[in-house]
Amino acid sequence: MYDVIIIGSGPAGLTAAIYATRANLKTLVIAGSKWGGQLMLTTLVENYPGFPEGIQGPDLMMAMRKQAEHHGAEIVDIDFSNADFSKKPFSIVAGDKTYEGRSVIIATGADTKWLGVPGEKEKIGRGVSSCAPCDAPFFRNKNVIVAGGGDSAMEEALVLTKFATSVTIVHRRDEFKASKIMQDRARQNPKMKFMLNTEIAEVLGKDKVEGVKLKNNKTNEITEMPIDGVFVAIGHMPNSNVFKGIDADKEGFIIVKDHTKTNIEGVFVAGDVHDNHYKQAVTAAGFGCMAALEVERWLSSQAN
Repeated sequence: MYDVIIIGSGPAGLTAAIYATRANLKTLVIAGSKWGGQLMLTTLVENYPGFPEGIQGPDLMMAMRKQAEHHGAEIVDIDFSNADFSKKPFSIVAGDKTYEGRSVIIATGADTKWLGVPGEKEKIGRGVSSCAPCDAPFFRNKNVIVAGGGDSAMEEALVLTKFATSVTIVHRRDEFKASKIMQDRARQNPKMKFMLNTEIAEVLGKDKVEGVKLKNNKTNEITEMPIDGVFVAIGHMPNSNVFKGIDADKEGFIIVKDHTKTNIEGVFVAGDVHDNHYKQAVTAAGFGCMAALEVERWLSSQAN
């Protein structure tokens, strides 16, 4: 029987584990066979506090994991399969084992929606990115393209204009979904260019991004464009649909009450699985801390 079972092992889950174990709670982290979250796909992280020279994403996650284990968290690298929140203690199935917990923190994160075109997957971290605040400085004085048409695509593009020479937003429809204020801001920026009715058909280059094939959706014409970086901003998919009975919004982000609580008492949530606003490692870690503190308070209140 665990005091808290944490599902997920990105910055939110591992920070929650550090706080929970230091509060003397018996803690299990169901990390998954691909543990560590989105930072395992990134290279240099320059905006996480405490690393003046930056740190490689996987190294940062390994340090967090060791810290959680050092304080006594039990971490299993098996995939979560299902949870029964209908009775207490909660039962959590991962692999072929069932674990029981007095409380649960859902920290399963979100996955970037990628374009799914040839050449994209191989070049993630080599010119293909989904996070301008993370990677924009690597594109100083270079030409980049942003795929997407919503507010987040405009925000990514505006961040990139602080570094890149030119930023072209490519959107497959004939008008942007972004709010008027974001579109106006983008259109007033002299570094920005816009291509509507266009989608990226292929990412070109040998070891890094060197160009893209673009398809005009009106004429079906394919053209090639030399480019140094491709930023994908077509949204995130929160990993929430595996949880039955947990309330989520129409996009799948878990609905939060009172900072970290879900609609089921004793089940808490932290990180990108509910946060569709910030999506940063440091905020995910902050949410993990908050969830663990709330779990500790809640468990104390149950004991009385």
